[in-house]
Amino acid sequence: MSVLKIKIRKSSKVYHVFKKLTTIGKDEANDVVIPDALVAELHANLVYDGKNYTIRAVQGKNVIHVNGRKKSKAVLNYGDTVKIGDAEIEFLEKEEKEIEKEPSREDDYRKLFEISRRILDDYDLERLLQNLMDAVVDITGADKGFLILLEGDRMEIKVARNLNKENIAQAITQVSDSIIARVVRTKMPLIVSDALNHEEFANAQSVMALNLNSVMCVPLLDRGNLMGLIYVGNSNIKGLFVRHTLEMLTVFASLGSLVVRNALLLNELQLDNRQLHEKLEQNKFGEIVGSCQGMQTIFRTIRKIAPTDVSVLITGETGTGKELIASEIHRRSNRNKGPFIAINMGAIPENILESELFGHVKGAFTGAVATRKGRFQAADGGTLFLDEIGEIPVSLQVKLLRALQEKMVVKVGDNKPEKVDIRIIAATNRDLLEEVKLGNFREDLYYRVNVVNIHLPPLKDRGDDIVVIAKYLLNRFREEYETHKNGFSPDALEAIMKYPWPGNIREMENRLKRAVVLSDKSLISAEDLGIDSDSLALIKPLSQAREDFTKKYILDVLELNSGNRTKTAKDLGVDPRTIFRYLEKE
Repeated sequence: MSVLKIKIRKSSKVYHVFKKLTTIGKDEANDVVIPDALVAELHANLVYDGKNYTIRAVQGKNVIHVNGRKKSKAVLNYGDTVKIGDAEIEFLEKEEKEIEKEPSREDDYRKLFEISRRILDDYDLERLLQNLMDAVVDITGADKGFLILLEGDRMEIKVARNLNKENIAQAITQVSDSIIARVVRTKMPLIVSDALNHEEFANAQSVMALNLNSVMCVPLLDRGNLMGLIYVGNSNIKGLFVRHTLEMLTVFASLGSLVVRNALLLNELQLDNRQLHEKLEQNKFGEIVGSCQGMQTIFRTIRKIAPTDVSVLITGETGTGKELIASEIHRRSNRNKGPFIAINMGAIPENILESELFGHVKGAFTGAVATRKGRFQAADGGTLFLDEIGEIPVSLQVKLLRALQEKMVVKVGDNKPEKVDIRIIAATNRDLLEEVKLGNFREDLYYRVNVVNIHLPPLKDRGDDIVVIAKYLLNRFREEYETHKNGFSPDALEAIMKYPWPGNIREMENRLKRAVVLSDKSLISAEDLGIDSDSLALIKPLSQAREDFTKKYILDVLELNSGNRTKTAKDLGVDPRTIFRYLEKE
């Protein structure tokens, strides 16, 4: 047993040397800590080869004086004096009566905890993995360490570090394929004290070529699945690694598995964000996101009609983004330097709707204290978007029709017409043809606003667009609310695809905003979105889906043939009894 007695300034401290490799430096993670500005984080190592103790500087610039002479490496004899920075170190032999209990494993685990805490405080991916391997080299006393990850069916070295906390070039040539293959096969940690004389590995070409002595290799497991390995080695010292060192590395590998798993997840999310950005750039149409066939057809229509002044009717369920489409038509039109004025016909009381549309003069009605322009006049030179046009009262429809036909409006309480130069885009979630049949909407007004029809599909029918839109909105809200939500959990992505989204994109926006603000997790879950399994769309068996489609198609053709079953059977090329069979299922 040997002793290092250290004097620095007015204090002194004694270290009992019992390990084959003892680290010396300023960092508190070292075995021997010298808190001196002249001392490097890891300044020197004291190596015991079973016979002699050798002190060596970790880097050439690290100054060591042995018995007054500057050295980079020296074999120590008892009684030698070593100077590092302002610290004077005496190398002494410990007398039997002075032998005390060696430092407990608690000290090792305390060191392990301190290193782990510092690693987990780092969020830079590359630096985090390098620090992980630097810590492994430090803990084990190895002179090199490798983080090897499973990619497909191959093992790839991702990080290779040496004792000086530097990257190792040509890392693939520094590890033993045979030892790695054994740990991959067994998923069990392995310690090899003398690889050159080991019964299993002595004849392995990689072991002989590398002149390997001490090697340890432990698996990185995620719920029993192999993610990779931590591999450490020392080519200079036999028997460096003992059972306790392997236990320490195995414990650290549990932390390493978590760090690597999170690092891989972060890398995947970063890649996902890059791919999302590229996909958005490819499939974004102004502020509209869409790659499905239905949306691509709409984009082609917009390109054709935007430069013209034809009236457009946008139909679709509530929340599908009708105003966004109207705004994009205006932005691509020759009127884009003029105003885009929107009015929701269903949100304004009937008794003031006419004034909102056409304006009023002072004294026209109670409360009309001044003459005011309406939305028609405000949109002069630009585009007027009449949202929810199906809600307009029948009594006002004739005045709206006249304004559209003549491009002239009269303020409420006035009789002087004013000319307006506007383009009309209307939108509704109603079936206006059905409303015409019911007498709730004028037929001539319908054909005036519906020169070109654009029908927006519901969100549930937009395929992969659903996830792309969800990720696009999450990125937008993450920046808006300055949160650190990294993406969606797998259960959230499944829920997003299967949920029917009755409120369409507007509902998705609301659910995502709430999740971004309230969730404490880095990944948004299905629970955060308020989507439970009971609300997800059921997937029918193919036979049932085929049966449902056939029935609906037969009924649609039957309606076209005014209920004539014989003609329907002839058109469909089936026996009339097939038609009767489906009618009996009604």
